[in-house]
Amino acid sequence: QVQLVESGGGLVQAGGSLRLSCAASGSIFSINAMAWYRQVPGKQRELVASITSGGSTNYAVSVKGRFTISRDNAKNTVYLQMNSLKAEETAVYYCHYSDVRLGIPRSSWGQGTQVTVSS
Repeated sequence: QVQLVESGGGLVQAGGSLRLSCAASGSIFSINAMAWYRQVPGKQRELVASITSGGSTNYAVSVKGRFTISRDNAKNTVYLQMNSLKAEETAVYYCHYSDVRLGIPRSSWGQGTQVTVSS
């Protein structure tokens, strides 16, 4: 299994920035994808951004140009730089890991980190 530990959440004013980090440990496969999701109470968890071990990225339309996902494969850590934050982006942000080994998919979730954007 892969364990994920997020950090970097907190309270920020609208228009401000935060940087989230997610450190992965355990049986990490060299070919994998990591992502950030967010969830507001009463709503579905939504994808914010993802990045493969090869560096390919994908972003939700709503965050393009403001958020940047990156990773340090040597440290098994993924980052989410969030700029120009909006109040409606207040949510719990979750880190996600996925891979496929011998045709069997695996995935793990972090415990989540709260991001609160005050208006």
